[in-house]
Amino acid sequence: MSTLAQDGLRKRVRETDFAAEEEPLIESGIASDEKEVKIEAKRQLDAERQWEFVIQIVIPAILTITSIWTHCYKIGWSDIVVWDEAHFGKFASHYINRDFYFDVHPPLGKILLGMSGIIAQYNGSFAFESGAKYPAELNYPVMRIFCALFGAFTVPVAYYTALGMKLSSAAAVLIAVMTLTDIAFLAISRFILLDSMLLFFTTTSALCLVKFREYQKLDPFSFEWWFWLASSGLSLGTVLSVKWVGLFAIALVGLHTVEDLWEMLGDLKMPARTYINHWLARIVFLILVPASVYIFSFWLHFEILNRSGPGDAQMSSLFQANLIGNNFHENPLQIAYGSKVTLKNNGRGGGLLHSHVQRFPTGSEQQQVTCYHHKDANNEWTITKPWNSPEPERADEIEFLKNGDVIRLVHIQTGRNLHSHVVKAPVTSSENEVSCYGNATIGDQNDHWKVEIYEDVAAKDIDIVRSLTTRFRLRHVMTGCLLRSHAVNLPQWGFKQAEVICQKRGDNSSINNIWNIEQHWNEKLPPGGKGLYKRRFWNDFIDLNVAMWSSNNALTPDPDKEPDNLVSQPWQWPLLLVGLRMCGWGDDAVKFFLLGHPLIWWGSAASLVVFLGLMLWYGVRSQRQCKDWTDDEWDDFWFAGKVGFGGWFLHYLPFWIMGRVTYLHHYFPALYFGILCLGFILDHATKRFSSRVQGILLSLVTVAMIAVYLYFADFAFGFTGPARNYSARQWLKTWRFYD
Repeated sequence: MSTLAQDGLRKRVRETDFAAEEEPLIESGIASDEKEVKIEAKRQLDAERQWEFVIQIVIPAILTITSIWTHCYKIGWSDIVVWDEAHFGKFASHYINRDFYFDVHPPLGKILLGMSGIIAQYNGSFAFESGAKYPAELNYPVMRIFCALFGAFTVPVAYYTALGMKLSSAAAVLIAVMTLTDIAFLAISRFILLDSMLLFFTTTSALCLVKFREYQKLDPFSFEWWFWLASSGLSLGTVLSVKWVGLFAIALVGLHTVEDLWEMLGDLKMPARTYINHWLARIVFLILVPASVYIFSFWLHFEILNRSGPGDAQMSSLFQANLIGNNFHENPLQIAYGSKVTLKNNGRGGGLLHSHVQRFPTGSEQQQVTCYHHKDANNEWTITKPWNSPEPERADEIEFLKNGDVIRLVHIQTGRNLHSHVVKAPVTSSENEVSCYGNATIGDQNDHWKVEIYEDVAAKDIDIVRSLTTRFRLRHVMTGCLLRSHAVNLPQWGFKQAEVICQKRGDNSSINNIWNIEQHWNEKLPPGGKGLYKRRFWNDFIDLNVAMWSSNNALTPDPDKEPDNLVSQPWQWPLLLVGLRMCGWGDDAVKFFLLGHPLIWWGSAASLVVFLGLMLWYGVRSQRQCKDWTDDEWDDFWFAGKVGFGGWFLHYLPFWIMGRVTYLHHYFPALYFGILCLGFILDHATKRFSSRVQGILLSLVTVAMIAVYLYFADFAFGFTGPARNYSARQWLKTWRFYD
C-alpha cells in the first residue's frame, strides 16, 4: 500500500472515530434544546393561564367590589322620600299589605321592591309622600341597597359583555368603568326605583346574546350553547316584566336571531333536521320562555294582591268581586227600577260611566259624560222608567229590569239624564255625542235607552239583568246608536278621562259596546251573597295589560310640569342638554341632580356617528376589492357594531314615535349600548398599535373618565348648601343646575 493510500486510510479512520465521539454530544445538545423549548412553552402557558385568571376572575372581582361600595356609599344620607320613591315605595307597601293597585308598568320589578321591604322588616304603613321624612322604624337604606345592588352588578356584566364582543381586556375595563362612573346611572340606582333593575336585566340580555353567539360559532347544541340560550330567554322575560322598554331588547335579540337563521338557511351542508332543531330551540327559549316569565309575573301579582285596594276600578267587576274587603257580594242579585248602580264598560281597561258638572267646550255644550277609572260618587246612576210611563200601582212594588226594556239613566249627583243626539262627539267626531241633559221634569225622547242583554256569564236565564254577571248593550232609542267607550282620552278640559260616544253603526259584539252593573244598591232587595262570582286568569291578564297600555298612551306631555324641568325631549338626550332635579332645592336639603357623565354621553354619541362612517368606509373599500379583513374578523366587527349601535338605535328611536311624556331616564338603556359602542370604537381605533401601546392609550381614557366622575360625583351622592356653589360644574347653560 502506498504512503498516500495509508495516509488517506488513517484520515478516514480518524474522521470516523471523531464522528463516533461527536454523535452523543449532538444528541445531548438536541435533547437539551428540546427540554428548554418545553420549559419555555410551559412557562408561556402558565403565564397565559395566570393572565386569563386575572382577566376572567381578578379584574371583574375588583370591579364588582368597587361597584358595590360606590353604589352603597352614603346611601342613607338623605332621609326623605326622593323623586319617584313616592310612587314605587307605595307599590312596595301594596305588596306588603296585599291590596290591589294599578300602575302602567308590569309587576316584576315592583314585586322585587316589595321583597326589599320584607327584607327591611317594613310593615307597609308609610305613605311615601314626596319629600316626607322616613320614620325611624322604616329601614329605608336596606330597600335602597337592594336596588343599588342591581345597579352595581351591571358593571361586571358590562365587562364580560365586552370580552364576549372580542374586545381587548383594556377596552373591557374601560366599558366597565364607564358603566360604573356614569353619574346618571349611579344616581338613579341608589333609590327605591325600577331603573336599576331595568338596566341590570338589559345588560344581562346583551351578555346572553353575546355568549350565545360565541357558542353558536364554536359548538352548537353543546351544554354551554343551551345554557346561554335559556339564559337569554329568562333575561328577556325579566326585562320585559320590569318595564315594556324590555321589548326593545327583545327586538335586538330577535333581529340577530332572524339574521342567524337566514345565514344557516344558506348553509347547504347543514342537514334539514339540524336546521329545524335550531328553529325549535329558538321558538322555545326566545319566545315561549320570555312569554312564560312575563305571564308568571302577572299570576304572582294577582296571587299576592288579593285585597281590595286603590286600583280595583281598572279591573273587571268579576275580578273585583273576588278581592278580600270588596263589598260586591252585598249587591242585590237582580236589578230593579229605582236601583242605584254603577255601570262598567267591558272594553279592555274599561272604566265606569261617569259625569260631572263641567260642560263640553264644543258641540252641544251640555254636561260631560266620560268613563273614569276610579271609584267616585259621580259614577252613580239611578235606573228609572222612560218619560210618560204610568206610575206603579203600589209604592213598594218591585219591577225587575228585563231584556228589551227602555229606561232612563239619571245621574244622581246632578240629577241630569244620560242623553245622546245627532251632534258630533268631541274627539271621535264621526260618532254622536253623549251628554247629560235636563232634570227630573225636563227631558225628551233622546234620554231613552234600550237594554239588550248580550250574555250572562253565570246564569242560563238571560231575560233578567243581574249585577256583575249580565253583560248588555245600551241602544239609543231615537238614533239606534250604541253607547260606547274606547281607548280615546279627552283633552285636559275632560281631565284626560276616556271618551264616551254613541256609535252609529254599532258592532253588537264589540266589547267596547258591552256594559255590566258593577255596584248595586236597593234597600228593597236582599244582598246576593258570596261565592256567586268566579274570575278567569286570562281575562284578568288581558284586562290589566290593555289598561296599562291605555294609561301609558294617556301620559301625554303636561305643560304644568315644564317649569319644574322634569320633562325632556329625545333630541336632547344624546347631547346631554338637560339634567333633572330629583328633590327639593333648598340650601339645607340634601340635593341630587340627575346628570350624565359628559365624556361618556358625548363620546357615545360621537361613536355612533363614527361607526356609521366606518361602515361606509369599509363598504367602499370592500367594493374596490380591498381585503382589510378575514371573514372571521369582519364577522366579529359587524356583530360588535350590531350590539352597540343596533342596541342603541332600537332603545332610542321609539321615543321619537311615542306620544307619551318623556323624561331623561328613558334614555338610560339606550345609553348602555352607546357605552358599548364607544368602547368598541376606541378599541378598534387603537388596534393598529401594539397591545402595550393600546393598553396605555385606553388606560389614559379610563383615567379621564374617572377624573370627570370624581368632579361630578356629588350630584349622585348628594350635597348640601347653595347649588350655586357648584356653578363651575354647569358646563352647559341648559343644565339649569342653579337659578
